[in-house]
Amino acid sequence: MNILIVDDHPLFRHALIQAVRYSLPQAQINETAAVNEFYERLEKGPEPDLVLLDLNLPGASGFSALVHVRAQYPSLPIIVVSAHEEVSIIQRAIAHGAMGYIPKSAHPSHIGEAIRQVLEGEIWLPPNLPTNTSFDPRAADETELAERIQSLTPQQFRVLMMVAEGLLNKQIAYELDVSEATIKAHVTAIFRKLGVQNRTQAVLAINALNIDEKKM
Repeated sequence: MNILIVDDHPLFRHALIQAVRYSLPQAQINETAAVNEFYERLEKGPEPDLVLLDLNLPGASGFSALVHVRAQYPSLPIIVVSAHEEVSIIQRAIAHGAMGYIPKSAHPSHIGEAIRQVLEGEIWLPPNLPTNTSFDPRAADETELAERIQSLTPQQFRVLMMVAEGLLNKQIAYELDVSEATIKAHVTAIFRKLGVQNRTQAVLAINALNIDEKKM
């Protein structure tokens, strides 16, 4: 079993590795702290059996990494591991394709339980999750946006995230080692697929997938 851990916090990544090894001693564990390296690992293969994914990654916007990877690798099981414990965020993560959600405060035994259940094709949620909480309407409202983002090619998605970071076309071209004309073509295609008219609207669209920490 090949498990990929994606988390930019080295101390927690180490703790997560130890928890996985305790529950699944035979598992092969790989790790990365950067979202771009995460994408590269998936593109170059081999595809892992399971991904443990943090939501707060530099270069990603909230649920954007989850949405993108779910589109490109629909059969890849993904468990979100996050410090965010709001029910609304858990609901949104599951709506965007996560098969499990492990709060970082969870007991280590829950990690093994979650992995085994997800690998069996089931969804795993924290056992203490309130059952009388109303469904967050954003989980449904974001579905159409997520589908549009999923229609982007991997390169178009990279360009969109760089646009969201405020980079100009010539800066993006330099970073990706392509011509500025190529980036302009990507941006035009991105606008069309997202149904927006300009860069500002494109940034607002991707930011809709952010986690609103003020409501945490």
